[in-house]
Amino acid sequence: MSRLTQADLADMNKTFEGRTPQELIRWAIDVFGERLAAISAMQRSGSVVCHMLSKIPMRVKVLFVDTGVLFQETVETRDRMRDAYGLNIVTLHPKQTMVEQTNELGVLYLTPEGQEQCCELRKVQPLKEVAGEYDAMIGSLRRGDGGRRSVCPILSVDTNMNCVRINPLANFSDDEMTAYIEENNVIINPLHEQGFPTIGCNRCTTPVLDNEPRRAGRWRHLGPWSQYCGINPTDLDAESAPAIDLPQDLVDRILGRETDFVI
Repeated sequence: MSRLTQADLADMNKTFEGRTPQELIRWAIDVFGERLAAISAMQRSGSVVCHMLSKIPMRVKVLFVDTGVLFQETVETRDRMRDAYGLNIVTLHPKQTMVEQTNELGVLYLTPEGQEQCCELRKVQPLKEVAGEYDAMIGSLRRGDGGRRSVCPILSVDTNMNCVRINPLANFSDDEMTAYIEENNVIINPLHEQGFPTIGCNRCTTPVLDNEPRRAGRWRHLGPWSQYCGINPTDLDAESAPAIDLPQDLVDRILGRETDFVI
């Protein structure tokens, strides 16, 4: 095994700034093959990524974490995209239902500490259950979403999953997003048209006023310090994801280099 750090990806990230999302997805398929998956919460940017994947011959698995307390519109969007695009969507679930969790631990999401634990149990842990099955995961983070994501790289290391995260839409602007959706008639979660710029669980997501930040509706009852669930490594502090371990030949493919073992 070989170590791959965020610093190792710096030059790749600079090079990839000029690539289109489709080119980045094709690169990921070429490098990672069947060890590649995508992850989508069925929000606007995730829907765009799913549509782009549907235009590529290889059926990349799309991981969808159903927390058990999602809006019905979100689940229906998953089903519509699966049927219309022919996607191979793999739905992951927490170990406990919300009722079972509440009976054991109480209503966690009423405090910042509890919210973190609840998101860990219902969002992060189900994804961790498939850690080791994939060397890379395509996400849908955009710098245009603001907050911590305003500087998200195209490539990043994810220590929880021990894989590379690829965000082909990282530098996709709002105008480019709108144009792509309209030109391709992309299936979109209807909640986006009902005042929800970003959509999570039904317990902790509210609509947002025009003069509020996009993520103001996430955990509104806890204040602005609780706007992320931790499922995306770039939502964490930079020191939280320093390096991962991958086979040497895969690290070489990622970095576009050949290893000379002759000494």
